[in-house]
Amino acid sequence: MTESVLSQEDAFNQAIARYNEGEEPETLIPVFKEIAEGAPKNATVWACLAWLYLLDDKPSLAFKAAQRSIKIDGYHPQARINYALAMLANKRTGVREQVELAAQMMSFDKEIADGVMESLEDGLQRKPDWRDIEKIKKWLTE
Repeated sequence: MTESVLSQEDAFNQAIARYNEGEEPETLIPVFKEIAEGAPKNATVWACLAWLYLLDDKPSLAFKAAQRSIKIDGYHPQARINYALAMLANKRTGVREQVELAAQMMSFDKEIADGVMESLEDGLQRKPDWRDIEKIKKWLTE
């Protein structure tokens, strides 16, 4: 009997689909951790994991995942935003600089900018009292 093994890309796409269908971060975190372990140099996977940790109120884990994401790809605007959110949640300094870097990157590509803003809106829908996202959104639109 042949077992079906998902590629990292297929596993990632399925996990994203589950997230988009409204699955809770706490059940998706182990899935994304496994994907990250299998694709340790994929900045997007680490950015997603950081986002899930932020939604699940695990700021120190979010910080580590976001930091890893930007070390892999320093030009990933969503990773920069997640890093800034994790920095705020962990009461770190340098947040504004991260947001400004993300804003510069977003200014080059409207589609990427729209994606980041949609992500922030999604975060507010999933976690309506998330004040740090409101701060980031304000800085991005100034």
